Amino acid sequence: MALILSDTPAAVAATFTTNQVRAATVRLDAARLAAFGTAHGIVVNSGQANACTGKAGAADAAEEARAAADAVGCAEEMMWVASTGRIGVRLEMDKIRAGIAALAKALSPDGGEDAAAAILTTDTRPKRRTATWKAGGKTCRLTGIAKGSGMIAPNMATMLAFLVTDAAIDRRAMQKALRQAVAGSFNCISVDGDTSTNDTVMLLANGRAGNPVLKPGSDGWEGFAAALGAVAGALAEDMARDGEGAKKLVRLRVTGAKSAADAKEAVRSVGESFLVKTSWVGTYPNWGRIMDAIGYSKAKVDETRVSIAYDGIKAVEGGIATGVKQNRLEKVLAKSEFAIDIDLGLGRGEAYLLACDCTEEYVGINKV
Repeated sequence: MALILSDTPAAVAATFTTNQVRAATVRLDAARLAAFGTAHGIVVNSGQANACTGKAGAADAAEEARAAADAVGCAEEMMWVASTGRIGVRLEMDKIRAGIAALAKALSPDGGEDAAAAILTTDTRPKRRTATWKAGGKTCRLTGIAKGSGMIAPNMATMLAFLVTDAAIDRRAMQKALRQAVAGSFNCISVDGDTSTNDTVMLLANGRAGNPVLKPGSDGWEGFAAALGAVAGALAEDMARDGEGAKKLVRLRVTGAKSAADAKEAVRSVGESFLVKTSWVGTYPNWGRIMDAIGYSKAKVDETRVSIAYDGIKAVEGGIATGVKQNRLEKVLAKSEFAIDIDLGLGRGEAYLLACDCTEEYVGINKV
């Protein structure tokens, strides 16, 4: 468990999963975002998702928030909650209560690393990033922690990310900025194509830096937007690199699509194809599987216009093999990180996706 606390009320922006099956915590937080938009803190538990737990699960989420609020001395509605773990299992509230009591006593300005580790499930390492910028002559800081290794195909308007800043920011502008940052980071990664019931990204801003309130056009706004994009982007890359059982990070880019929507369809079709992902494990440049994946996507495809390159080495031109020696492509796929660029040759639409390979370890992790 982790407890994130601001000693003054903080403005909140958040995005949540678009999955129609939503965890009790997601429903509670979405309601608080709409009704209040401010918070003192967030209590997070890992191991139990509190999803598909009915009215009892909703009551558990509310009690978890209430217990944390009581422990730190704030109003109940000012404490938000997040959960991650197995679906369909109720929270073990005795452990939750005891955990909250211990967390309240252990609160520390230096607790960031502990919090980043506490929210992990199948992750192999914590994910924590920080950026600073200047606003109105004040130095502002933004720090984020995240968890996510499997059930990763964020589609937010099992991953969690919590971002905190001491900058003063207009809440509506901050919500828009967060959505834009999520679109270019967490929504551009995929491990296995599954969108979780619990996906949540929260951003809290408490204004303790003492800067004038930031909004578009004000001094420091561009610095904030850049810091937010950098932290979210780095955390997203950390998640893709730490995919369950993954050994390789693959940077996929589709260009030349008829539209941006088509490009997104095509790049996700490739990045989420298990035939493609397993070929990366074997360092086998089976570009035919990529052609197949874009072909069955919803994107408009004319195979005679398609080109595919591995780290800049063109393997396909006009939908057919270029004749490049296979061992050159195999050397690319043997690396821990490489890029695949796909040009559909039909327009200006483009999209980017961070993906990973799928090894036997993924099955071992998820067979129970």
